[in-house]
Amino acid sequence: MSPPATSAPTPATSPAPGAVPEAGPPVRRDRRISPRQRDRLLAVATPLALLLVWEILARAGAIDARFFPAPSDIFQRMIESVSNGELWGHTWASLRRLFFGFWLGLVPGLLLGVVMGLSRGVRAALSPLVSGTYPIPKSALLPLILLVFGLGEMSKVVMVAIGVFYPVILNTTAGVLQIQPIYYDVAKNFGAKRLQVFRTVAVPGAMPSIMTGVELGAGLGLILIAIAEMVGAESGLGFMIWNAWQLYSVETMYVGLLVIALIGYAMSLLLGSIARAITPWKADR
Repeated sequence: MSPPATSAPTPATSPAPGAVPEAGPPVRRDRRISPRQRDRLLAVATPLALLLVWEILARAGAIDARFFPAPSDIFQRMIESVSNGELWGHTWASLRRLFFGFWLGLVPGLLLGVVMGLSRGVRAALSPLVSGTYPIPKSALLPLILLVFGLGEMSKVVMVAIGVFYPVILNTTAGVLQIQPIYYDVAKNFGAKRLQVFRTVAVPGAMPSIMTGVELGAGLGLILIAIAEMVGAESGLGFMIWNAWQLYSVETMYVGLLVIALIGYAMSLLLGSIARAITPWKADR
């Protein structure tokens, strides 16, 4: 009996030269925006919508334009201030004081916060001082700071440093205390010294909390520099706002407030990017 015949496989035929291949089913692309893109869109759309409502209410006379001038008038005054260089000078003076005060408050706050978190004795000695002086309004310290440091640049820098110091030291201490003890035990078992524990366990483990304190401190420092410049200063955004109030130049007041808001938002974006780069394990919510 002969075996059943098997049919040979038909060879695939290639399309003839010049022939147009048959179009397959259309590929459906997902055009949904990502959560990050949605957040950026909302971050831009919300302020613009509020400014538009403000403009309409001011032009319609629903609000008193003497106290709440239309945003178009405020931006016109801003353009004039930029053109004559006035706004640049005041902004640079505030940024310079903010920069030096930020580092003057950040470094001691970070070091003392880590030491307080690692050492129970240091924490017992310094915690009452920090907790007792923290609730004091920082603006209430301005007369004392002016008395000690005078009306020069140092008084403004110290005001910023005080505003940065407290959030950093409190958040750093809390972050170090939240580290699981097993990490310290592993470091001791490997013979790590105090400086190595400080550098490889305490600081990296507390970094998310540290960055939160840095962001809070930078915002508070920006608030305090504006307050300090309203007294005993001849430059800066705070001086610009106070001088505009004395001259009843409402649009100039709003220009100063707007620039401070823009600086605060830029600082938030910058510090947020640094935090994501330093702590990539922290979920972005």
